[in-house]
Amino acid sequence: MNQLGRFLGLLFLAMIGSQAYSQVTETGLASFYNDRFEGNLTASGAVFQQGKMTAAHRSLPFQTKVRVTNLNNKKSVVVTINDRGPFVKNRIIDLSKAAAVKLDFVDEGVAKVTLEVVSEK
Repeated sequence: MNQLGRFLGLLFLAMIGSQAYSQVTETGLASFYNDRFEGNLTASGAVFQQGKMTAAHRSLPFQTKVRVTNLNNKKSVVVTINDRGPFVKNRIIDLSKAAAVKLDFVDEGVAKVTLEVVSEK
């Protein structure tokens, strides 16, 4: 294969890889942390802070950036995965209160959302 062919092949693979990050990975219910968890250590070892844009997910690697979109109002935020959970059936992500405020579902307690991986560590 000549150099142009190799270059085009690598370019194609890079384009496929970048598209994978923008695909919806999950749709389901999001909730947010209770204030009593403020200051506790997360599964990644970070100190949990309600004011940070962080979240818990069952399987995504720590430090993965995820765009969370509230399907009721189309508001979205990008959070960093730094904990494991949620541990409630039918929920796909637990968000910090700051993220829940930006998504405008604090009063409801849960919201139907989509998750898109923006970047992985």
